[in-house]
Amino acid sequence: MPDVRDWSRDDAARFVRAPEASDDKYSRGVVGLCTGSPAYPGAAVLGVEAAWRAGAGFVRYIGAGRAADAVIARRPETVVSRHAAGARVGAWVIGSGTDARERTEAEERELRAILDGAVPVVVDAGALDLVPGAAAPVLLTPHAREFERLRDRLGLRADSDRVTAVTDMAAALGSTVLLKGAETLIASADGAVIRVAAGTGWLATAGTGDVLGGVLGAVLAANPEASVVEAAAAGAWVHGHAARLASGTDGAGARPGHPIVALDVAEALPRALAELLT
Repeated sequence: MPDVRDWSRDDAARFVRAPEASDDKYSRGVVGLCTGSPAYPGAAVLGVEAAWRAGAGFVRYIGAGRAADAVIARRPETVVSRHAAGARVGAWVIGSGTDARERTEAEERELRAILDGAVPVVVDAGALDLVPGAAAPVLLTPHAREFERLRDRLGLRADSDRVTAVTDMAAALGSTVLLKGAETLIASADGAVIRVAAGTGWLATAGTGDVLGGVLGAVLAANPEASVVEAAAAGAWVHGHAARLASGTDGAGARPGHPIVALDVAEALPRALAELLT
């Protein structure tokens, strides 16, 4: 079994910095999101909200219809476009709130063009099937059922050990894989594995994965020289810590906390980042 590195608060703090006088909206990180759909417009809103709240200097949303309208209504500072071609972006987030079975040929061409680019791409939900053969640095973010479906599609053996399973998939795809769960595991193609246990059981609610996508996009865009696996671990830690703050959980079991919704996690991100800056 591969060695597993546990990710700490101090590790995450290395990926967060306060803007300096020389910074502008581009140097703070530009996140592009191609997420949401007419059936799930909320996924677009949650990812965009999280990217802004996680410190991005500029957020682009690619889409139209209900999802684009919802994004502008919630976050009017977001730049909305119909197409991704030519967009200046430091990291992409794609697939959240989409269904591959409903994808049009034009939408698939757009997503494949993003995956064939040079900047990191966070891939979730309805775009996971497009990852094999991608040229871009890719970070997959499946939950357990999505992971099982993708594993079966790739012809990988079932393994009850999560560490081995996630390592096998990362190696098969030549990408970084973040397997969500009570303990998040992140494996790189070269065999490095990081475990993040900063979350809370209250994160097990609809939409928190969309928030995670936005956080990961912001961290990747702000840290272009970092390895994808470490940037992913930092983003997962911040996301989990924001959930603890939002739910009132102390992490040690003394305070069990209370229910939260995904937007609560996004709104707690500035507090989570502020704690890392102190």
